[in-house]
Amino acid sequence: MWIKICANTNLEDAKLAAELGADAVGFVFAPSKRQVTPAQVAEIVPHLPPSLEKIGVFMTRDEGEIAGTVRTAGLTGVQLHGGLDLNLARHLRAELGDRVTITQTLHWTAHGGANNAAEVTAQLDEIAGEAAVDSVLVDARTPTASGGGGVPFDWKTARDVLARSRVRLIVAGGLTPVNVAEAIATLNPWGVDVASGVEASPGRKDREKLLHFIKKAAAMSA
Repeated sequence: MWIKICANTNLEDAKLAAELGADAVGFVFAPSKRQVTPAQVAEIVPHLPPSLEKIGVFMTRDEGEIAGTVRTAGLTGVQLHGGLDLNLARHLRAELGDRVTITQTLHWTAHGGANNAAEVTAQLDEIAGEAAVDSVLVDARTPTASGGGGVPFDWKTARDVLARSRVRLIVAGGLTPVNVAEAIATLNPWGVDVASGVEASPGRKDREKLLHFIKKAAAMSA
C-alpha cells in the first residue's frame, strides 16, 4: 500500500513521515491554510531521504508555474487539482520527462449520487490509457471545498465505479487512523493520501496519529 502524507509545512513533519514508513510527502502550493512556497520546500527537500517521493499539489493550470516550482523545490511528482486537463498533463510530461510522476485529481461529491458517478466514470474512461498520467487521486468535494476538507465521500456508492477503473487509484478525503482500514477494504486502492486526519493543528502533524495511520494502512497490504 502506497502511503502519502500531504500538506507538510515544515522539515520536522516531513522527516517524521519518512521515518514512520510513508512512501511520499506532499506540499500544497494551492491556496490553503497549509500553503507553502517553492523556496520553503527547497529548504526542506535536501534533508529528506532520496527514496521518499516529494509531491507538489497544484490548483493552477499554468504549465510554466508548475514546472518552475518542480525545479525550484526539487519535487519528484505533481498532483493536478484544478480540474481534468489532459493537455496540461501531456505538456508537463513533455517538459519534465519521466523522472516526475503526474497524478490527476478527480472529485467525488461527498453526498453525490448517480450524476456524480456518471461524471467520474466518464473522467476515468478519458484518463485510461493516457501515458502522461501515472495515477488518479479521488478526493471528496463539499459545497465549500473542492477537496482538502477533511470529509470522506461515500465509499460504498463509489466502489463499483472505481473498481472498474483501469488506472492506479489513490483514495483521499477525510481519511483518519480510525477509518483508513475500512476505506482500503471497501475500495481496494493502490494508495492512500491523508492530510488533516493526522494533524495536531492545521499545518502541524501529530506523531501518534501518523504512526497509527501508517501502521493500519500498511497492514492492509500485508
